[in-house]
Amino acid sequence: MDNQMYYDERSGLRFGSEPLHTYTAKTFGWMFLGLLVTFGVGIAFAVSGGMYAIFSMGTAGVFLLMLAEIVVVMVLSARLHSLSIGAARGLFFAYAALNGITFSTIFFLYDVQILVTVFGLTALYFGVLSAYGFLTKRDLSGLRPILMAGLIFLAVYWVLAMFLPLSGAERVMCFVGLAVFMGLTAYDTQKIKHLHAAYEGDYEMSKKASIIAALQLYLDFINIFLYILRLLGRRSND
Repeated sequence: MDNQMYYDERSGLRFGSEPLHTYTAKTFGWMFLGLLVTFGVGIAFAVSGGMYAIFSMGTAGVFLLMLAEIVVVMVLSARLHSLSIGAARGLFFAYAALNGITFSTIFFLYDVQILVTVFGLTALYFGVLSAYGFLTKRDLSGLRPILMAGLIFLAVYWVLAMFLPLSGAERVMCFVGLAVFMGLTAYDTQKIKHLHAAYEGDYEMSKKASIIAALQLYLDFINIFLYILRLLGRRSND
């Protein structure tokens, strides 16, 4: 696996392939940079009051923000093969920044102490599941149908909850959401190995696949954070 060719951007030369541990570390590096952008933008918007400019537009402002996030993810996923490496990275950070605008609201809804506690718990759970996904010899691909079904179930519930009085089941759904995204964390981490093996002979695609993997892990982290926040935030307000 390590005998394929690896391309060096500075010299323009190809030499021994990038080792799996290096490829994995860089993928997680992109994910953490995305998280820094999200929380940085969120804090900046909360402090400056920039979020009010978005939410003063009412439903239209929120809808446009959500639409922009969806479009960015769709373009990144659908046009991955035709995008340049720089464009793929740019879209990833654009999504992280847009998500940061949405995140600015949590700094008004929750105390800083709760946010720090939740971030620490999220990092702990995420780290443990990522380590399991990377180190386990078990093939986790069999979990995919269950995890996808869980995602669809969650999506349907949250859409219905916008129109029906389903708040009584919210706590249970938060635990379901945690289970789904913790499972996805292990699954998506193991998938990095498959991407490395599939694209190690293709420099362009291996780099872009790394960005897609980073985006998936980023979404896993964000969703675990939000579900824990819903649980602890609600409990702190009871």
